[in-house]
Parts: sequence; structure tokens; C-alpha cells
Amino acid sequence: MHAMTGSLALAAALVLAGCDKPAPAAAPARGAKASVATRAEQGTSAEQVAQQARGDVSCPARVATPARAGDAPVDDVMGVRPGLTYEEAASTVVCAHELLVVDPQPLRGFEIKAFGQKVRQGFSARFAEERVVKTSKQILQEMQNDAMARGANAVREDFKPGQSRWYVGTMGVPGQERVLSVGREERYASEQSPTMASLTAALRKKYGATTTRELAASATQMPTLRWAHDPAGRLVAEGTPLFNRCIGHPDPKVGISLNPDCGVVVEALLVPRKDNPELADRLLVTIVDQGSGYRMIAATEQALAQADQQRRAQEVEKAAKTAKGPSL
Repeated sequence: MHAMTGSLALAAALVLAGCDKPAPAAAPARGAKASVATRAEQGTSAEQVAQQARGDVSCPARVATPARAGDAPVDDVMGVRPGLTYEEAASTVVCAHELLVVDPQPLRGFEIKAFGQKVRQGFSARFAEERVVKTSKQILQEMQNDAMARGANAVREDFKPGQSRWYVGTMGVPGQERVLSVGREERYASEQSPTMASLTAALRKKYGATTTRELAASATQMPTLRWAHDPAGRLVAEGTPLFNRCIGHPDPKVGISLNPDCGVVVEALLVPRKDNPELADRLLVTIVDQGSGYRMIAATEQALAQADQQRRAQEVEKAAKTAKGPSL
């Protein structure tokens, strides 16, 4: 630990050498320059950061993808559902809150042979944070605190009450990617925490009868709910072969499972508050159309392989017509 702290201090000293010396006095800025200088000294608010990152946003989001069939299982989180285009999902997410900013993630853990093509595997979204101007001493102290926390395996909470974050998985040939999974995590502000009972009732009202019967928390398990369906949209019954196979994970940060024999699987995790277990601290929900997602990945790989084969054939044909013959 002493060696780590010493290394950080040395690195910071090399980078920030001379920072503690007072800068020579400069002539006061005027007009627009003065305004820019003032903003630089004060930092940037979360609202300003979000506005810069989001650009022009038109809400409500425009969705051209047909709605799900009336008898199909409910498969959306605030309108984001499997089958939407990448752009439709991203627009719907940013319209959910004015501070949400989308972060494209080309890789979401799907193993696919892309033949040199760049497939957008999804995106995440979270609240914009204010940019704070920090001194060299503050930066050094944060570096030391981070190093000590990592050394002690300490959990550092970066998800504030009142915020939400999204994780969306997509698949398809470049430019035509569609959603195959969606996850959302919301942490409630202390004064707005719903009861665990009301949250459970709201989930059942939206998604219907659950697949699992055991909903109570235990020493090693928090309250969870699952809605698993077969490819025809029927709720998987307990005791059937699919009951233990059509399973997902409620935490959207965890990798998803794709079973070709399953349909829409919804998982919800209710996290109670430590100071009052009857109130909810946060809610995590993931939705995956497992069978459709499995077939989407296979179809994407096949389409990319055919495109690559066509490219190689065209190159060979062109070379046969225009390439210079060998010198022997």
C-alpha cells in the first residue's frame, strides 16, 4: 500500500509539476471570452452536459415498428422492447428522462463472426453528471482513494438515488440492428421509495401471472419474479421441461442467456432498503426474447458470411479482368 501511494504521488508530481505556483496575472477577459472563462472555472452542470451529449432530441420518440400482437406477452420496459430498431430504442430511452445520455457499446458480449464488419451490439444509457473543476491536490487525493478502495475490494456506489440506467442489446447486419434484450435499473430517492408490496403488485399488473411461486426474500436471495414463455407466447408451467430452462438474470449488467426453445423471459429483482426492508431501494428488470435473439444472431452471421463471400468473388472476378499478369 505504501508503494502504491508513493507511486501515485510520484506520478501526480511529474504530471502536475509547477501547478502549485501562482500563475502570472493576466488581463481580465471581456465579452464572450469572459463568459467562457467563468464557465471553465465553475465547471458544467449535469443539464448542460446532457444537452451537449444529446443534441436535438424530439420526444415522444417516433417508432415505426409494428406494435406487438394483442395476445402476445408483455415484453417492454417503458416502451423499449425486443424487435425495435437500434435508433427507435435509443430515441425511446433518451425520451424517458432529460438527463439520460446514450453510450454506444459495439460489444455486448455476443460472440459472432463479423467478417470485418462492425455490428452494433447495443448501448447503455445513464444520467449525465456535472463536470467539476478540480485542483491538482483533489485529483491526487481521488487517485489515492481509488487505489486504496481497489486494494481493499471495497464496493463504491456510483449509482445515486433518483437515477436510472439502461442496458440494451441489439443484433443485425450493420445499419439494420434490432433489439433482442433490454434491461433497466432504477434507484429510488429516499423520500419516494415505494413499498415492496406495491412494487410487486405493479409488476404483476403489467406483466401478468408469474412463472415462479417463491417471491419472498431469504438470507441469500432477494425478492425475484419471473415471467417465462415458450416461443408461442404461452406461460411456462411449473413441472414442464422448459420450467428450469427458460431462465434469465434480473441484473442487466450480467450477460444474457439465449435458448432457442424459449420465448420472452422477463426477470425482476426488488432490492429492499437496508434501514427499512418494507421499502424498495431499487428495481432491476430485464427482458429477453431468447428464441428470437438466438435466431437473430444466427441470421446475422449467415448474412455477413454471404456478403463476405460475395465480396471475395467480386474481387476475384475483377482481378481476372484487370490484374496484370505475372512476370515469369
